[in-house]
Amino acid sequence: MTNSSSTDHVRIFDTSLRDGEQSPGFSMTMKGKLRMAKALAALNVDVIEAGFAAASPGDAEAVRAIAEEAEGPIICSLARVTEPDIEAAAKALEPAARKRAHVFIGTSPLHREFKLKMRKGEILDAIDRGVRFARETFEDVEFSAEDAMRTERTFLAECLKVATEAGATTLNVPDTVGYITPEEIFDTFSYLVEHVDPGPGVVFSVHCHDDLGMAVANSLAAVRAGVRQVECTINGIGERAGNCAMEEVVMALRTRKDSYGVETQVNTNKLYHASRTLEEVTSEKVQRNKAIVGRNAFAHEAGIHQHGMLSNPETYEIMRPEDVGQPNTTLVLGKHSGKHAILARLEELGHEVDPENVPALFTAFKKLADEKKEVTDEDLRGLVSGASNRVIVSEVSE
Repeated sequence: MTNSSSTDHVRIFDTSLRDGEQSPGFSMTMKGKLRMAKALAALNVDVIEAGFAAASPGDAEAVRAIAEEAEGPIICSLARVTEPDIEAAAKALEPAARKRAHVFIGTSPLHREFKLKMRKGEILDAIDRGVRFARETFEDVEFSAEDAMRTERTFLAECLKVATEAGATTLNVPDTVGYITPEEIFDTFSYLVEHVDPGPGVVFSVHCHDDLGMAVANSLAAVRAGVRQVECTINGIGERAGNCAMEEVVMALRTRKDSYGVETQVNTNKLYHASRTLEEVTSEKVQRNKAIVGRNAFAHEAGIHQHGMLSNPETYEIMRPEDVGQPNTTLVLGKHSGKHAILARLEELGHEVDPENVPALFTAFKKLADEKKEVTDEDLRGLVSGASNRVIVSEVSE
């Protein structure tokens, strides 16, 4: 079930430079934003949301600079459904070869009552006016119903119908506060695809936050329901607990294509580079156990795992590190490591161990590993240099 003419292509809409950059700790300089934009273009994402042009002169300047320099993806600016915001987006995006206005308004009871002070009819009128005004300048207009997942389902469908009739080409249904579950989001999108029925060429989009740790799972559930654009960020950065992590959703769709039956056009071997570029421009380190791009994503310390990896990497890895641009698989030597990994690493370092001396070496290794988090190559060299007052290894002849 889908609403797009391309049933097997999922667009990747990256909002690292807008939703990601506006979150505490992740602000970027102009130079940093341009570096990230180029990294995203190298990834071959479909859309780069470059910022919120009406938010500040600095944001407008950044959107324009990215529109001038980033080649390939559609360049997008966020805007409220107001003429000044849309005009600011249009001005900033002038240099872009391909451009999109992303207009939004809150639709949930909480947003209507406490933030906007607007009735349902006023919300619908604002959507109609805003999208029509945007279409006067942009061929490509995305509409977002902010806090959609806490909006009454029937009213949400009505909002999306009005946006479609006014000319929206993408309908974004965000889980703005990370509230929904995978089962609920599948049910919601299944309902919307059936009841909005916008016609060919109009794509449903999902934008999930990670407040309950389900942003990636929710985005994948939405894809199952017919959504063909996923909004996400590198390393999952974004407001509060962050957004759907691009590297995770892209590799889930690739690795489990047998389950989802769709694909993206992302150059996945550029994912690690994009992740490290973001780390550098924000000075925020990626957590060690981060899926896909963390230091431990392709690292193994347990002896049983290391033995399996030395026999066949598929025993414990469902992806190859080169698929995402990661350095080679690492067998981390620590207190959980076994003899096979230690001997393999010593061989790589140019040493071979006499079988009779393996027990003594292994005992010395375990003692050292209990004192340290990781045993380095230098530590191994120390173990085999005769520290035990007897020669337990010999140099491998060249």
